[in-house]
Amino acid sequence: MNNFNFQNKTAIRFGENVIDTELHDAVAQFGQRVLLVFGGGSIKQSGLYDRVRAALTDLEVVELSGIAPNPKIDSVRAGQDLVKTHDIDVVLAVGGGSVIDAAKVIASSKFYDADPWDLVVASSKRYEIAQLPVVDILTLSATGTEMNVGSVISNPETNQKLGTGGPNSPAVSFLDPTLTFSVSPWQTAAGAIDIFSHLTEQYFDQTPNDVTSGMMAGLYRAVIKNAPIALANPNDYDARAALMWASTMALNGLVDVGNTNGWTVHPIEHELSAYYDITHGVGLGIMTPRWMQRSLSAETQPRFAQFGREVWGLTGDDATVAQGAIQATFDWIKSLNVPTTLPGVGITDDTHFDAMANSAVTVGHLDQAAYVTLQPQDVVALFQAAMTDDGFVK
Repeated sequence: MNNFNFQNKTAIRFGENVIDTELHDAVAQFGQRVLLVFGGGSIKQSGLYDRVRAALTDLEVVELSGIAPNPKIDSVRAGQDLVKTHDIDVVLAVGGGSVIDAAKVIASSKFYDADPWDLVVASSKRYEIAQLPVVDILTLSATGTEMNVGSVISNPETNQKLGTGGPNSPAVSFLDPTLTFSVSPWQTAAGAIDIFSHLTEQYFDQTPNDVTSGMMAGLYRAVIKNAPIALANPNDYDARAALMWASTMALNGLVDVGNTNGWTVHPIEHELSAYYDITHGVGLGIMTPRWMQRSLSAETQPRFAQFGREVWGLTGDDATVAQGAIQATFDWIKSLNVPTTLPGVGITDDTHFDAMANSAVTVGHLDQAAYVTLQPQDVVALFQAAMTDDGFVK
């Protein structure tokens, strides 16, 4: 286990209807001028918008709607204009990971006078400036952004989707599992796969330790068990609660302490989202089993076997369990009724494979800091492997 520092200051408010009793004070403690950030019309259709506005009746609220999946830099630019024009005190984000990611960068952009895309390209700029407090109400269990400093922002003009960090995680996060009852089967599945992938990026590391391995194994099992339950019965509170808390715990920094390597599948999938604007979690589900197949070797086999035993409950010799764990991962993803190949999400040719592979290796430092290092030609091979389900038992 490597040396590490760990601190997370996000206050969690977890449970049914907590926003009705605690939202006002959580926001008002930071000031009177609020930027309310949200996506499409779903929070209005569900009644959540009315509940939020009722809680903030004595505050000055400015709205920014229309935050899209794979949030775009244009929304951040619009938010920058609003936080400066109205001298905003606090940003309230209501939605899933895309909304909260955008809100964090908007919160930094108040203190930056140039194009906020600079803050995405170079995270160091965000750490050098202040950031408005962010309060969020989570409506989708997936990214873990509700309790970390990260954001991922897309720039369609440059075909870039980049991660950026900032000085602060959200100040207060409201996690009410009932707000996810209306999440579609597609997004429920994609969110569960995203959680699974976050764990995988951290579980497969050159310096694993028993403490975080055990924590991640428990989180894995909770996601594997409860995603199908939530799909079959969307109003199952316990299943939705398990997915919501697993999402937060998988990426609040706790299970990453003492690790060595950077992430691999996320930088690769970000290229798919940047070029084709596909659903992030579904793209991760397509690429993760292929990455596992590519990464399995005599050197990594013991870790894959441990994954098979701790997470999937498999028995047998290391070689059998390691390969069985990869197949079990593919089978679980397929059971969630999402595409398992690139053609399934509309990617039918290799036009951009070389460009995406080169960018993934450069941005993700995959040739230097990955669990198993990759060159651009290796990433191209992963894309090519994802064109079919060959190699997996159907």
